[in-house]
Amino acid sequence: MTMTDPAPGAVIFASDPARLASFYADLLTLTTVYREADKVVLSGEGLAITVLALPPSVAQNLTFASPPRRRDRLPMKLILPVASLALARERAPLLGGGMDPASSEWQAGNFRACDGFDPEGNVVQFREPLGKMP
Repeated sequence: MTMTDPAPGAVIFASDPARLASFYADLLTLTTVYREADKVVLSGEGLAITVLALPPSVAQNLTFASPPRRRDRLPMKLILPVASLALARERAPLLGGGMDPASSEWQAGNFRACDGFDPEGNVVQFREPLGKMP
């Protein structure tokens, strides 16, 4: 891959694309590179996230609690980098999401991980780097 190639990333469907994009932009330190009413593209540090509006026929049948109920019975879970799990744990509730307690953290290799969720209840595994491996 070259520096001009598209970055790896994810597409996330949302009932409120602007709110969900704001959550991920803040926690992951991403920049908004494109915005329309039904689409927001975020980019930074080799990662791109596109947040798309759910079709109205789907969105009208969804309701979200506050705080959101975790939707953890899905066939996939995103793994996303954060500079600090502690900082993400502080910021997530202010942005409409949340994180599991520090006692739920685990580590392997060069990262520490903990699950959290976004404002629509999607469960995400956040990972912070531990340093360079020998």
